[in-house]
Amino acid sequence: MIYRESGQFKTTYKADQAILPIFQDKVAMSLLMLFAFVVIPFIADDYWLSSILIPFLALSLAALGLNVLTGYAGQISLGTAAFMAVGAFAAYNLQVRVPEVPFLIAFIWGGLCSASIGILFGLPSLRIKGFYLAVATLAAQFFIEWLLTNFGWFTNYDSSGVITAPPMGIFGFAIDNPLSKYLLVLTIVVLCAFAVRNLARSEIGRAWMAVRDMDIAAEAIGINLMKTKLIAFGVSSFLCGLAGALWAYIVLGTVEPQAFDIMRSFEILFMVVIGGLGSVSGAFLGAGFMILLPILLNNLGSIITGSAISTETIAHIEFMIFGAFIIFFLIVEPNGLARLWQIAKEKLRLWPFPY
Repeated sequence: MIYRESGQFKTTYKADQAILPIFQDKVAMSLLMLFAFVVIPFIADDYWLSSILIPFLALSLAALGLNVLTGYAGQISLGTAAFMAVGAFAAYNLQVRVPEVPFLIAFIWGGLCSASIGILFGLPSLRIKGFYLAVATLAAQFFIEWLLTNFGWFTNYDSSGVITAPPMGIFGFAIDNPLSKYLLVLTIVVLCAFAVRNLARSEIGRAWMAVRDMDIAAEAIGINLMKTKLIAFGVSSFLCGLAGALWAYIVLGTVEPQAFDIMRSFEILFMVVIGGLGSVSGAFLGAGFMILLPILLNNLGSIITGSAISTETIAHIEFMIFGAFIIFFLIVEPNGLARLWQIAKEKLRLWPFPY
């Protein structure tokens, strides 16, 4: 069988701690990056780039941010969309008030502002957890949405309450078409994914997982709970803020605070639950599931019924299927699609003697 690690010996700590320790995984990741950066730009049309791939990547980054907080650190959050909104509006306001600032710096600024707000609302996690922490982050969702809606300064006093992203460009090249936007978002998301994967293997990541599994035992062995939890809130909110800036600038172009409502937070939470908690790949699998399933259902509904079923009925069926899948994964496989993929790889390693 091709997928075997026998004979691949690690002679140094550096080799043993590599992100992809198995040669076959390195080849598969290289092929995946080659396909994403080289093949897709040639075969995908503007519809696929603008309506499917770019939203998929932006939501994957938001799900990755929530996975850092909930999957790795074990802190429940229902305010993901609010932190996305902070990133989007902070990036916009920086460029409006300081036009000379490049948009990439504005994106980073949006992420940093979101991280600071996330740390502020993460302070209750030092005293509360579980359901009560979820309620505290839910309060952040409603408060931030209300703040951005009712104070005109955040929208530059636009009468409609909508912000429009300024033009983007890098080294004189305008980013104004689906292909250039796709490559920009893909590059940012790939860098963030590898950064999170490295961070999860570091001392900070191990502290997150120790707090997640049993915070009392983690504190007993010397882990600083306050530092660990607040770092998790900061990193998670930074990624969500960066995803919000991508959503406002590249996916929509114009956005209002209601685009980051509570339903968006639940959508990202469902991505993490279905994709898999505590897994970088789970964020991408969950986002792909949430993006592609509605398209599949719409196409199947049109083919089977000949457009006899209304779009409202199909939307209700989507909610029912999402709910069924969430219940299924919570009962059968709590670690989601990522765990199923991991089990498949483990069976391939031992084939023809899978356990």
